[in-house]
Amino acid sequence: MADPIETLRLKLVEQVRGVFNDTSQGQKPVPPSDDALFERDTPIRMVHADLVGMMTGGIRGLMLQMLHPHALQGVLDHSNFREDMHGRLRRTAKFIAVTTFGHRDEAMKAIDRVNRIHAKVGGTLPDGTPYIANNPRTLAWVHVVEAQSFLAGYVRHVRPDMSYGDRDEYYRQFAVIARALGADPVPETQNEADAIFRELRGDLRASPEAREVAQLVLSQRPKGTPPALQTMIGAEAVAMLPDWARSMLRLKRPVITALPARAATWGMGRTLRWAFRQN
Repeated sequence: MADPIETLRLKLVEQVRGVFNDTSQGQKPVPPSDDALFERDTPIRMVHADLVGMMTGGIRGLMLQMLHPHALQGVLDHSNFREDMHGRLRRTAKFIAVTTFGHRDEAMKAIDRVNRIHAKVGGTLPDGTPYIANNPRTLAWVHVVEAQSFLAGYVRHVRPDMSYGDRDEYYRQFAVIARALGADPVPETQNEADAIFRELRGDLRASPEAREVAQLVLSQRPKGTPPALQTMIGAEAVAMLPDWARSMLRLKRPVITALPARAATWGMGRTLRWAFRQN
């Protein structure tokens, strides 16, 4: 007779994998490799393995990225995000998985693909200013907020006592990918990340389009995700934003839903870590 707990666990694993992999197209999870760019049980692999931290951090990071006019215009001009937000988030998740856990050859192929795409992306802002996707400074903003956000999600939901040495090592590891993508400057410590974040903040602009993207990210629900859970994840992501970023995006800090959201994501995180730890 089948073990009901094991059946539930396997069903949960399958459901989560369906959110991040388009099974209709034959997509499968990235198999962890011992020949990856990063060794097992190192900070980047621990941070990027936690689904709740990555989901809340990923939404936070995307909203911050869209406050950069060059990054935003690239998405508006060269993406079908309005029709396929889930697909865009899924592709980003796949890139992170391949470059973090996949064989180093596959990781470099993925980075080369992104570089080739970026080389073709460019245009002009509404004020006539030209932009290109492979601008090192724009890529630096995209990277630093992504790294900060993923790490913030992990520290908030998994490991509040994560040492500063491990946090610095996370930045040093993630810098390998950022430099391969052409970002500059690239932080290698938390202090450097905070300094670059403050420096590049001056490039940001509030706009109706950035607010539209934020609302789309918060309102669209990936197939297979319960509505209440998506609401809780979104509330946590908004709570993790700096006050000034919420103001620029016209988002309110969660108050009534703050504690339920924190409790729900904490509980979900424990459940998912239990399910995948045995897989």
